[in-house]
Amino acid sequence: MNMKTKSTAHTNNFTSLITILLLTAYCLLPTKTQAQSFYDIDTIQKIEITFSQANWDYILDTSKLGSDSYTMARWVKINGVQFDSAGVKYKGNSSYNPNNVKNPLHIELDYVKSQDYQGYKDIKLSNGFKDPSFVREVLAYDILRNYMQASLSNYAQVYINGQYIGLYANTEAVTKTFVDSHFFSNTNSFFFMDNFGGSLFYKGSDSTFYYTTYTMKSDYGWADLINLCNTLKNNINGIENILDVDRALWMLVYDNVLVNLDSYIGQPEHNYYIYEDHNGRFNPIVWDVNEAFGNFTNAGTGSPLTISQEQTMPPMLHSNDPPWPLVNKLLAVPMFKRMYIAHIRTIVSENFANSSYYTYSQYLQTIIDTAIQSDQNTFYTYLQFHDNLTTNVTSGPFTAPGITYLMDARSTYLNSTTEFQQVPPTISNIQPSDTFPLINSNIYITANVTNATSVFLGLRYSVMERFYRLIMYDDGLHGDGAAGDGTYGISVPVTSPEIHYYIYAENNEAGIFSPERAEHEYYTIDADYATINAGGIVINEIMAVNNTTVQNNNGQYSDWVEIYNNTADSVSLDYLNLSDDVTNPTRWQFPADVIIPPYGFLIVWADNDTSSSELHCDFKFSGSGEHAVISYSNGYVVDSISFPAQSTDITWGRYPNGTGPFVFMPPTFNATNSLSSVEELLDENGIIYIYIYPNPTNGTVSLYSTVSGLQLKIFDVLGNIIFQKTLNSKHETLNFNLPGGMYFYQLKNEQQVIKNGKIIIQ
Repeated sequence: MNMKTKSTAHTNNFTSLITILLLTAYCLLPTKTQAQSFYDIDTIQKIEITFSQANWDYILDTSKLGSDSYTMARWVKINGVQFDSAGVKYKGNSSYNPNNVKNPLHIELDYVKSQDYQGYKDIKLSNGFKDPSFVREVLAYDILRNYMQASLSNYAQVYINGQYIGLYANTEAVTKTFVDSHFFSNTNSFFFMDNFGGSLFYKGSDSTFYYTTYTMKSDYGWADLINLCNTLKNNINGIENILDVDRALWMLVYDNVLVNLDSYIGQPEHNYYIYEDHNGRFNPIVWDVNEAFGNFTNAGTGSPLTISQEQTMPPMLHSNDPPWPLVNKLLAVPMFKRMYIAHIRTIVSENFANSSYYTYSQYLQTIIDTAIQSDQNTFYTYLQFHDNLTTNVTSGPFTAPGITYLMDARSTYLNSTTEFQQVPPTISNIQPSDTFPLINSNIYITANVTNATSVFLGLRYSVMERFYRLIMYDDGLHGDGAAGDGTYGISVPVTSPEIHYYIYAENNEAGIFSPERAEHEYYTIDADYATINAGGIVINEIMAVNNTTVQNNNGQYSDWVEIYNNTADSVSLDYLNLSDDVTNPTRWQFPADVIIPPYGFLIVWADNDTSSSELHCDFKFSGSGEHAVISYSNGYVVDSISFPAQSTDITWGRYPNGTGPFVFMPPTFNATNSLSSVEELLDENGIIYIYIYPNPTNGTVSLYSTVSGLQLKIFDVLGNIIFQKTLNSKHETLNFNLPGGMYFYQLKNEQQVIKNGKIIIQ
């Protein structure tokens, strides 16, 4: 039995005894892993921006106060990697001030052309304007990632036109790339609650009522958003079909425990996204946590909260307030309320009761200590930087609570509340009857549970599916031993290579999960099933720029990939996945019962159109070059390739068919790959590939070369020139309009004849 976890390992070299002691203490905490070095917590990133204009600050201020458009930088460097023509603008509301040298920044690397740094195009940098400790944002995101999908965050030093502007928090933007990585699609309904009042309150069926409150990030979705609001108000029993309720509960719990009021639960009711996954359910994504730990005081309860009121803010805040329907409606469901309190217990015990958050805060400050001291534009003194971990810091009319001063008292208060005094069940000895079952068999999952009135198994068969709750029994009929012995069981069909599950138990007062971070974390069972040997089936041909070659059943010229069976047996693709991303190899799973006959072909259209009767995966290939991988969910790779940039209507395929190396070729859709009409030539400038197809032809041919400007002449058998043309592009379609017979062609560049050949017109 394995448990899925998301973890981060933090390592560094320290030179002082204090730092070594901090690292030793931190190493006792659960470890976590960062996904990419751009967000490596141990490394301060270096971002350099150069504008052509010396008055760049005035230009950015004017844009911010006007159209809020980007200003194009001459170049942006990230850790020494230079990008030209990036867009830059100031961002933020209260954190922005035209009198500040150090304002929040938003950089768009692909503002003019497609470019990215380690896959990231959007860079969001915040200035710590209300955080003397300078750890709030990074610390808050680090805690959040334990419980739901959330942005990576670390630090960056920013230079503009050679001037050191200061230290920033560097937080991963919530973009289509983000949702594609975490929710396996990016074209579904997607909204940002960046204005006041994004509460999901139902305003009626007219979409115009929602325009000023919600920003749509997708091409469509108003009807889906309205349906969510309507269901939340009028059909709470159906809410789990259109909202990931568990993820919503984690968001509400997080905002409440961390006193993150510049959020859904505060008066603004904003700073979160919702994205609809392919299961038709919206997923909340928290954003902008720089005022967590009590720096924003408007809870929507009247006057701003004092620090004492923040320490004792009730866990059921807004549960009786209709203007906050996500709280009011969800917590009115007894099971959801018990789940909510169970999640509060988890966050408090894992982060605050044991003071691990304080140890990590100290660790963060050791990383940025030197950068803070050299930052001449910081809003607080170096003494305030250190003090604010534990002590309230007042600057003008604003007081930033000491983080431990706030949270230690808050943890004590929450543990004293009526909700925390209720005794939840206990769950132990969770056991599958077979830890490596055969596919298409049945197993029992059992657990010892005490003090429970109901026990449930949360179950799914893929990371792309939703969990469903199934009742577990203590009746002696479900692999659970004797009736009434405290062991609960359920029979589970093994229909997939991987089973994900968790246990939830409750009584009339309280609930508990195992693992406690469910549904974000879960137990797994890997099934035993027959696999295809590597190379048994292969990616045989890929077309990523299809303009005129072949249409799918919907009449579209879409990307496609051809898969070939190299064996003399029919092969089932059950449990196999296809992806264009080696870091996310399970993007799309082949439907059940897809068979490739011996030495046969299979076409999968890569066009994100999964409604067609043909095989269509839910991603597209990039014409600028990408990967393709076929693998099982357990990580076993059957075939994996990378392909370079493609030209229009030219594929990248194996020659010889099924076994050979990849070359550019004319498309051989669902057929044996052939190079009979492809020439590889060598001239003084290196290799030139030339493709003339089809040949023989009915009079129309496509001619492709890796260079442009070639001169083509067609001769009859007597040597007369009957057609000539300068090929200004690398790919041209030509109609000779000649009678059937044999003709000769000549291709030359400015220096020499590089090819003579013949064309047969049928």
